[in-house]
Amino acid sequence: MKKIIQTSNAPKAIGPYSQAIQAGNTLYISGQIPINPATSSIKEGGIKEQTHQVLENIGAILKEAGYAYENVVKCTCLLSDMDNFAAMNEVYGSYFQQDPPARAAYGVVKLPLGVLIEIECIAVK
Repeated sequence: MKKIIQTSNAPKAIGPYSQAIQAGNTLYISGQIPINPATSSIKEGGIKEQTHQVLENIGAILKEAGYAYENVVKCTCLLSDMDNFAAMNEVYGSYFQQDPPARAAYGVVKLPLGVLIEIECIAVK
């Protein structure tokens, strides 16, 4: 059985998808982009600021579902420019300091709304 996870502390879905789906003890979080949920605007600044916003959005969804960053087992990071990898990695690492999840990172041609980063993840209790 699946459960839809929805919180106003993360951006509303901008398409036909859910913020997250919980199936059993596994939580699947849709790709999050750096939209500030309070203002519905894209986080200003560079890759570091946008990465922080994305991970804060993920944290809000994790919390709504009763999970924490420690429960994340896999992330996929999409970057509009792989030259931003090192700066993204620095911020990302501050959220996963101990026993970080498995991860893939890709450079893509374009991301929604012209953002610099999108991250999706899977968490398990």
